[in-house]
Amino acid sequence: MRWALGVEYDGSGFVGWETQRNGPSVQAAVEQALARVAAHPVATVCAGRTDSGVHAWEQVIHFDTVVSRSPRSWALGANANLPAGVSVLWARQVPDDFNARFSALSRRYRYLIYNRPIRLANLRHRMTWWRRPLDVEAMRRAAVHLLGEHDFSAFRASGCQARTPVRTVNRLDVERTGEVVSLDVEANAFLHHMVRNIAGVLMAVGIGRFPPDWARQVLEGQDRRLGGVTAPPTGLYLYAVRYPEKYHLPRVQPSPLVW
Repeated sequence: MRWALGVEYDGSGFVGWETQRNGPSVQAAVEQALARVAAHPVATVCAGRTDSGVHAWEQVIHFDTVVSRSPRSWALGANANLPAGVSVLWARQVPDDFNARFSALSRRYRYLIYNRPIRLANLRHRMTWWRRPLDVEAMRRAAVHLLGEHDFSAFRASGCQARTPVRTVNRLDVERTGEVVSLDVEANAFLHHMVRNIAGVLMAVGIGRFPPDWARQVLEGQDRRLGGVTAPPTGLYLYAVRYPEKYHLPRVQPSPLVW
């Protein structure tokens, strides 16, 4: 039997989603918790691997098992064995052709910037602090250049292992709510550090270091060295993953804390 789960986590205490030797990972915590419910080892596949310090409002995973448990038992049983920074939101049995990674139609990320002169205290692990005023309208004009299907080589990390740098960005919205500026990015798939590099370019435009058209120049240059700094991971959330309707996966309502 194959099961899909929605998982929420605060990434500030982990080295990322993927199991690694240099510290605690979300994947290891989830697999250990599920193994206690299943009474056998569990291997998971996720919709999108997140880096150290990156959060998830709804990561989607799948795993296979030979034991019979109810959706409630999988969710509550896993949560009883998970650390406080990780929660299983829902569990749903799915057909064997479902794959959390390859069945996804799109992924959506949200990047949160607290834009004020004084550094953050309470939200320092949840948002990126940027002290210089950001011109949201200029950032929006820059974002338009990144919509559609492009070669995003200038926005990928040097160690990115994706076979092709071509991605299709369906949505790239920039909004301000008080002192919080949010970037909402949806694409068919993402390259390593792609969202953080997009955020870095838009923030450089937002402070007036470059004009909005610079985003197009960076994109067309296809050279990571032209793209400026990689924005910090603290403000980044894997916000949602979209799948074909035939799988009938639950849809989680967005949190007001993630705008």
